[in-house]
Amino acid sequence: MSSKVAIQRLATGVPGLDEVLGGGLPEFSFNLIAGQPGCGKTTLAHQIMFALATPERPALYFTVLGEPPLKMLRYQQQFDFFDSQALEGRVRFISLSEEAMAGDLDLVLRRIVEAVAALSPALVFVDSFRSVIVANENSGHPRQGLQQFVQQLGMLMTTWQATTFLIGEYFNETDANPVFTVADGLIWLRQSVLRNSMVRKMEVLKMRGQSTLPGLHTYRIATSGIEVFAPAAAVVAAQAEADPAPALEPRARLGVTGLDEMLGGGLPRGYSLLVAGPSGSGKSVLAASFLAEGARCGEKGVVMAFEQRPNHERNRLLADLIAAGQVSLLNSQAPDLSIDEVVYLLVGEIRRHGAGRVVIDSLSGFELALAPSFREDFRESLLGLVTALSSAGVTVLMTSELEDRYTDLRFSPYGTAFLTDAIIVQRYIEVESCLRRVTAVIKVRASAHSDELREYRIDGGGIHIGEKLPNQEGLLGGRPTRRRDPPPPGGGD
Repeated sequence: MSSKVAIQRLATGVPGLDEVLGGGLPEFSFNLIAGQPGCGKTTLAHQIMFALATPERPALYFTVLGEPPLKMLRYQQQFDFFDSQALEGRVRFISLSEEAMAGDLDLVLRRIVEAVAALSPALVFVDSFRSVIVANENSGHPRQGLQQFVQQLGMLMTTWQATTFLIGEYFNETDANPVFTVADGLIWLRQSVLRNSMVRKMEVLKMRGQSTLPGLHTYRIATSGIEVFAPAAAVVAAQAEADPAPALEPRARLGVTGLDEMLGGGLPRGYSLLVAGPSGSGKSVLAASFLAEGARCGEKGVVMAFEQRPNHERNRLLADLIAAGQVSLLNSQAPDLSIDEVVYLLVGEIRRHGAGRVVIDSLSGFELALAPSFREDFRESLLGLVTALSSAGVTVLMTSELEDRYTDLRFSPYGTAFLTDAIIVQRYIEVESCLRRVTAVIKVRASAHSDELREYRIDGGGIHIGEKLPNQEGLLGGRPTRRRDPPPPGGGD
């Protein structure tokens, strides 16, 4: 019985793309990169080419664009992946714009075949294939000639001992074209504008010989090139496999005397904690204490701030931890984030920093930082984020702005309290015309915890947990009343 033929997979050099493709590009495959203008097709092709091209594996890039190659390269040089030294031998550009504009498809095909035969490249790119179609339609040549050209080119590219790519401006997947059938891989790029945000998504419609990650995957075009944000589960699984979680104490203390005892000795490792309370109740102070306690125990942290950047005026303790390198700060100002991008940034920073604790401050700011199209699924997105970080083995503290409504008892404005493993709620109450603060541990999953409602205060030293208010009742109503002493046993006249 003959053994299976092993297909080598090539690393694309595009962050996140290999995970989406199922391990990389199959060698000697014929791939189509399609999408509307401006979605980054040429940038993606160049990024893959510069990552893969070597003296032993040279690349040949045919340009069928109306603009000359020098103009295209002038813009591509702005990206970090561009390597001018590669143009001396590893990468070669050939312009076919004159032949294409003349509508002579036979000459275009002949030029491509001759160059491939003469140079024996391991990588072949034809950009843009749509230009050939438009030129043919404008030339008055019969449609049958175009269909024959497409079939011939597609079949030739599948037989070459090279990994090949066609780049085309197709606007939807229903465009009738035989190249879709013969292609081994089909990568579709999309983009949409909603309000002031630009959202770009990628879909791998097919990739023969391997299982790809289904669905739409957001990506961003930055100075470094294209970054693809694979689903959170895939990113975390890869990270966990590469870096197994170190052995630590079974509970992560918050560093607030009294509160750790209320939690049953601290927060169990790998748990997610939601700290919910109104403005000024000390959520960020508690988050800083959580990170400081980790630093005291030699455990690094990561804080993702969606509101104001921590400084000495706003949060001296957290600012000092960041300055000392014990806490890493992520402060994305992008107006069109997706959950997958946030997980990608967090997991990457956790791995780079070797962190065991993560703070997200706050969920309210997080929601506003998402592109509008992602806010509709914020509840489901939070579930993915919490699950991903839990799988990464880190202990997470999230803060949430919670309006004090005394007519109902709520722990999250998103109806997502069930997503987290533990909840601490902070509230204001009025006692004898004074505003005071109380806190309670609402839940710690699978762990005993206090059910007391305790008063606390905040000063320059942080949060200090006090005693219960034994003589008050109706605390959760916001305006407690003094409890009436019970009558003495036996009564009396």
